[in-house]
Amino acid sequence: MRKLLLSLLLLLSLPSYAQSGRVGMYAVGFYNLENLFDTKHDEGKNDYEYLPDGANKWTELKYTHKLKNMSRVLAELGTDRLPAGCAVIGVSEVENAHCLTDLVAEAPLARRGYKFCHIEGPDNRGVDCALLYNPRFFTPAKVWLQPYVLKREIAARPTRGFLTVQGTIAGDSVTVIVCHWPSRFGGSPLREWAGEQVRHEKDSIMRANRNMKVLIMGDMNDDPFSPSMANSLQARRKMEDVKPGGLFNPWWQILLDGRGTLKYDGRWNLFDQIVMSETLIRGVPSKNYSSLTFYKAEIFSRDYLFQDGGKYKGNPKRTHAGGVWLDGFSDHLPVVTYFVKKQ
Repeated sequence: MRKLLLSLLLLLSLPSYAQSGRVGMYAVGFYNLENLFDTKHDEGKNDYEYLPDGANKWTELKYTHKLKNMSRVLAELGTDRLPAGCAVIGVSEVENAHCLTDLVAEAPLARRGYKFCHIEGPDNRGVDCALLYNPRFFTPAKVWLQPYVLKREIAARPTRGFLTVQGTIAGDSVTVIVCHWPSRFGGSPLREWAGEQVRHEKDSIMRANRNMKVLIMGDMNDDPFSPSMANSLQARRKMEDVKPGGLFNPWWQILLDGRGTLKYDGRWNLFDQIVMSETLIRGVPSKNYSSLTFYKAEIFSRDYLFQDGGKYKGNPKRTHAGGVWLDGFSDHLPVVTYFVKKQ
């Protein structure tokens, strides 16, 4: 009964032109997990602060609590509109495949049968990106890690590449590129160069299949209007400004409206974004939803994700703060986008 009621509410919430036929909806999310480390040292990686005798005293108890907290958020992501949650969820700051195996084994995710795509990357701390997916809605076909190619004048050491997964959602060919661009400490040129590289990868993918639907997601460490996003990646604020082969960024307006995914010095930033190719908004002017088409973008919010008191009241509730274990979630909020297609 609840499922039927939600389906009716969804149908009524869609514009009138989408109500004339049966419409399927699919959710795509992203979440920075903020240091999902296990308790064991990985050879060649600087993960010492996340060991039992490290700075964070990262014990098995803390690790299991972190898994429980992350799985709760990931399982709820997308359920504001879809009881089954997200078809795919990009994640960043996860140490290795062992952590991902433990994560999808947590009851909220295991009940839905989530699986993951992951390739070990060159990051010095050992944090990678991954893609979780529900096999009911997404079928992966090809996975690779596009490297971040270093430029001697701006980058001195290897950093995170761009996890790329191709597959199908609702019968449409989809490519998801999961990113975690270089930190703010390295300066804007590092991220601008990341934006150029991802744009060139997207162009190459779409030359091979001009109807490919491309989703570029991640913690970009930049806002939608930053040079890396607006100029290097060339993700546009308005749909009408997106040319064939171009990209649309729905998060630009959301930030201008005063909402973000992380706070610094009391001000919201929106580093966590899901950007989409023109092929995912192509159906909007004709309003026929004959292929997978963008419907809505939202920042996922729950009261438990925020500090409820103290100096940082209203900030996302972290795992640690000031050396104290808060048993929190992440310093970032998750984001979700919804897409529809006539069945």
